[in-house]
This record gives sequence, C-alpha cells and structure tokens, in this order.
Amino acid sequence: MDKAVSNTPPLWFWILAALGLVWNLMGLMAFVMHMNLTPQDIAALSDAEQALYQSTPIWATAAFAIAVCAGTAGSLLLLFKRGLSVLLLVVSLIAVLIQNAHSLLMSNAVDVYGSQAIIMPTLVIAIGLGLIKLAKTGQHRGWVTS
Repeated sequence: MDKAVSNTPPLWFWILAALGLVWNLMGLMAFVMHMNLTPQDIAALSDAEQALYQSTPIWATAAFAIAVCAGTAGSLLLLFKRGLSVLLLVVSLIAVLIQNAHSLLMSNAVDVYGSQAIIMPTLVIAIGLGLIKLAKTGQHRGWVTS
C-alpha cells in the first residue's frame, strides 16, 4: 500500500502521542498531589507559598483539574486514533490558559517562585499546542478518525 494513502501512523506519531500521554499523566499526578496536601504539608511551605496556596480561587483549581483530565483523556484517545482527541486537547489548552491567567496575572506567583513561575506554564502551553498540532496532523493525514 502506498504510504501516502496509508491510515497507519508512522512511528514518530506513536512516540509523540505516547510522550504526550506520559506528560499529561504527570500533570494528573501533580494535581492529585496538590489536592492531597495535608495541613502539615502546607505548614512546611514558606509563608509566601502558604499565602499563595490559600488565595488560589476555586475556579483556578477547577481549571487545573479540567486541564489535566482533558489532556490525559485527549492524549489517550490520540493513541486510539480518535478524532475526539482534538476537542479534548483544545479544552485542556483553554483550561491551562485560564489557570495561568490567574497564576501569572492575578497572583504574585512570579514573586514567590521566580522565573520557574513563567518557564513551566510556557512549557505546558507549548506542549499543549504541539499535541493539538499532532492530533490535527493525524486527522489531516487520515491516521486519526472521527
């Protein structure tokens, strides 16, 4: 069968999709750990980190949850070559942008964490955009179906 018309993705597609799933699973683990902080864990943070943690609005935490759940589901569906992956990855990116709007524009996260507060969100956004591009490329080439 001619490779140009094959609906079997190349190896690089599988590798990138698998790495996307691993990345999103790490984000999901970070969210679970964040939600399971004990009072002792919070007390061990610096005063500035405690204040930042306690001032985070519920909508920012909800955006975090939506981002990691939609991203994980979207990455998993990408591995199953399902078109719904695109929508879920877009939802994940929108939730990431909402979450980061709070941390970068409405809080003092940069003062508390320094450049790390900018580097990590930038990386998360870049990877989110890359996963959307991967899913759309898969759709365009017939590897990912509706």
